[in-house]
Amino acid sequence: MEKGHSQNIDQRPKRRIDKDNPYRLFTVGATTSEPHYFIQFKDGAGTEHCLEIEKPLFELFDQFELDDLSYMNEVDRHHEATEQTEASINRRMLTPQETPDESVMRQLESDELHSAVLKLPEIQRRRLILYYYGGLDDRQIAVIEGCSQSAVSQTLSIAIRNLKKFLM
Repeated sequence: MEKGHSQNIDQRPKRRIDKDNPYRLFTVGATTSEPHYFIQFKDGAGTEHCLEIEKPLFELFDQFELDDLSYMNEVDRHHEATEQTEASINRRMLTPQETPDESVMRQLESDELHSAVLKLPEIQRRRLILYYYGGLDDRQIAVIEGCSQSAVSQTLSIAIRNLKKFLM
């Protein structure tokens, strides 16, 4: 992607996280002068929350994820080296691998989508990112932005319509 290509979409690479990880990190406005850092989690009652946090706390959680990923990779390498069974070899053979052509097409489609998202007006772009990339629902976005849930719903509908026009 070009530098500054997707200024409002989280620039951190997608990474594998432990299945027991209770939270998800993301940023909005990652390459702007004022990025916003968020943590999303479910409480003990199963209610989902999304909170804006300060950059130092975000960086601590981010580093924890990297350390956890490093540990998971080490465990995987150990298991892979010690547990080469017929079943694990067959499972690996049956897992379809992405071809280089498929990989290039996926990347081109992703770049085209990011370009289209950047063409949206700021409010539409921000709400679309929070909805699709942040995993928030209309109500949660309305609370964050201090507006009505129907306003968020209408903005998302218009944003999707605009994206369809940009992608045709």
